[in-house]
Amino acid sequence: MARYLVVANRTLAAEALAEKVRECMAEGATFHVVVPACHSRDTSWITEGHDHAEAEKRLEAALARFRELGAEADGEVGDASPVLAIQDALIAASYDGVILSTLPAGASRWLKRDLPHRIESKLGIKVIHVEGRLEPAQ
Repeated sequence: MARYLVVANRTLAAEALAEKVRECMAEGATFHVVVPACHSRDTSWITEGHDHAEAEKRLEAALARFRELGAEADGEVGDASPVLAIQDALIAASYDGVILSTLPAGASRWLKRDLPHRIESKLGIKVIHVEGRLEPAQ
């Protein structure tokens, strides 16, 4: 049975991510979701504690959605750096791949930093990139 590390932030509720989860579930996959405690671009005064609390809310909503899809999923809030968050998760457990969900090119800071390729080359794990729109949590 495959186990995937899902890493997302603002696209956790995106339909593209749900579609990829359904596809992997058809093969019997389970999931561990990591939400990096990223600092919002919109404000300059937010604290690290606030960032963690917001990521925790997004994680809980994402886990509820995954379970509504019928997925076996657990998760955690990770480091603000998505690379470090993934690295920490890979130290704790092994995965068959990383499902990385980002905003579309142009809007995504993660794509501007070439995150899918950096993860594959630096951490040596297959990355499945999913591009989603920013969608409200359901």
